[in-house]
Amino acid sequence: MDSSHAAAGFSALSQETRLRLMRLLATVGATGMPAGELASRLGQPPSTLSFHLSALEQAGLVRSTRRGRQVIYAVRIVGLRELFSFLTETCCSGRPELCGDLARLLPVEESMEDDVMTPAFNVLFLCTHNSARSIMAEAILERVSKGKFRGYSAGSDPAAAPMPEVIERLKTMGHDVSRLHSKSWNEFMGPDAPRMDFVIALCDTLDGQQCPDFGNKVVTGAWPLPDPAKFSGSPIERATLLNELYGMIRRRLEIFVSLPFATLDKLAMKARLDEIGEMTRASA
Repeated sequence: MDSSHAAAGFSALSQETRLRLMRLLATVGATGMPAGELASRLGQPPSTLSFHLSALEQAGLVRSTRRGRQVIYAVRIVGLRELFSFLTETCCSGRPELCGDLARLLPVEESMEDDVMTPAFNVLFLCTHNSARSIMAEAILERVSKGKFRGYSAGSDPAAAPMPEVIERLKTMGHDVSRLHSKSWNEFMGPDAPRMDFVIALCDTLDGQQCPDFGNKVVTGAWPLPDPAKFSGSPIERATLLNELYGMIRRRLEIFVSLPFATLDKLAMKARLDEIGEMTRASA
C-alpha cells in the first residue's frame, strides 16, 4: 500500500458515524449485516448510511454482496490489515519483536492475496458411504461449474460401489459416470493427493468420526441432506425422492459456483458455505 491509498483509508475513517459503523460490522465478522439493519442499529437514515458505506467501500475497508433484495456489508479484513500495517511496517528498524503488540498489525508472511479465493478450485464432498449424495454432488459440480471447479468425493466407510439408482439417475440426466466410484477419504490424505480448496460434508454425521484435517487452507462446510438409502415406498416414490434430492444438490451448487470468489476472503467464503447449508436444512 502506498501513502496515497493509506491517506484515503484513514480519511474514510475520520468520521464518528463511520467509526461506529466499522465497530458494529466487526461484531459480526465475515457474515456481514444488511444495510437496513445497520441503519436501524446506528439510528441513521438509509441515505446517510449509504453515503458512509460507499466511502468505506471505496477505501477498500468494507465489501458488499447482494443477497436477493438485500445488500450485505462486511468488514474487509485484508483492507484493514493493509491500512494499519502501513503505519507499523517500519517498526523498530525491521525488528518487530521490539514493537510489542504493534507487531500483531504487521503483514503476515504469506501474501495478502492468499486470503482471496480465486478459481479454479478442487472441491471434496464427504459422506459416510460415498455411494449417493457425495457421488451426485461430484458429478453435478463438474456439469455446472463449466471447468472452474473439479469435483471429488469420498467416505469415512465407503461402500463397495455407488447405489445403482444414483448412477442410473445421473446417466438419465446426461452425466458422465465412468469415473464415479466409492472410495475412502484416506485417498485424499497422502502427499500425492490433489490439494483441496473446499471440503463439504453432506451427511448429518459421519458415523461419529471426525473429519480429517485437510490443512488450514481448506474452507469447510456442512450441507446435511436426506440419505437415499433410507427412502421408502414404491419404486416410483423412491425415484421421485431421488429426483428431488438431485434438484436440491444442483440448486446449492449453482449458488456456490456463482459466488463472487474474487472478492471474498476465506472467512467470508466460510460464511457463504454456512448460509447454503442453512438453506439445505430448511429445504430438508
